[in-house]
Amino acid sequence: MSNIMKKTKEIRVGNLILGGGAPVRVQSMLSVPAHDIQANVRQAKALYKAGCEILRVAVPEAESVRLIDEIKSAVPVPLVADIHFDYKIALECAAAGADKIRINPGNIGGMDKIRQVAAACGAKGIPIRVGVNAGSLEKELLRKYGGPAPGALVESALFNASLLEQAGFGDIVLSMKSSDVKTTFEAYRLVSERCDYPLHLGVTEAGTEHMGILKSAAVIGGLLLEGVGDTFRISLTADPVKEVEAGLDLLRAAGLRRDKPEVIACPTCGRTKIDVISLARQVENCLANRPGHIKVAVMGCAVNGPGEAKEADIGIAGGDGCGVIIKKGEILRKVPEERLVAELMREIEDM
Repeated sequence: MSNIMKKTKEIRVGNLILGGGAPVRVQSMLSVPAHDIQANVRQAKALYKAGCEILRVAVPEAESVRLIDEIKSAVPVPLVADIHFDYKIALECAAAGADKIRINPGNIGGMDKIRQVAAACGAKGIPIRVGVNAGSLEKELLRKYGGPAPGALVESALFNASLLEQAGFGDIVLSMKSSDVKTTFEAYRLVSERCDYPLHLGVTEAGTEHMGILKSAAVIGGLLLEGVGDTFRISLTADPVKEVEAGLDLLRAAGLRRDKPEVIACPTCGRTKIDVISLARQVENCLANRPGHIKVAVMGCAVNGPGEAKEADIGIAGGDGCGVIIKKGEILRKVPEERLVAELMREIEDM
């Protein structure tokens, strides 16, 4: 595991920095029809409240450009305009104040149009994300690689970035997404060795909430632990608030975000004589709104419990209808099971 994120080019997105050693940012995308302005604003507010740090919105036609101002007026989150095919919409979104534009340069109509988008974004300091998906790769690359292989994704992304480079534009973010976990993982590893552009991680069409989170965690978590990636979206066929919650939890699990308590708990076994599952849930609920990082252990027996709890700031280890409070590796006292959580919380409040 790498403890240092790979140093990529520093790019500003609204009031945030991507790359250059900046914190990894969690993104999501609005999922309501583009024509419904008020529904988009409501969802944007919900995502901001959940902790979304960069927000993306599809702009499928010129009439939808008004979403940019409405959303930016409602929430203080950098806004990415997602454009397909029509370079004129990209120009209008840049003029309307989008903080970032997401396009595929190869499908907006030739170098003259690419230069116009690059010039408009460059004049306003707006970065461009080059978004490549396995489902829309160039036919010649599919033939060359025999399908949407990692190398095909990388070659497509770097080629499309080169079109912007030819237009004198360098504030580029790359993404290369597939619904296949191994393909996506390997594509990002390969491209991270070949360029220093910030990388937007993600698995496209990952699925519904349960499997979508698992697939995304396998790819995004693995890459982040290797120091690869500057921002990401966990794409789910679900309420996008779930994407943000899962994304923040993934950063915490990877040790890249230390803003909330961390509960470690044993999985229980035949030696357990105390209700560890219920105790762990109670502890998590009690700590849900507590700011700041603290590691809290909930252990179920005298075999591994005290030793594991020593690695935490504070914890409990169960016995037969009772347990002990352990702080910084020292047993403080024995407590009846029904009082364990209350006594634990009292100790945490005094820390």
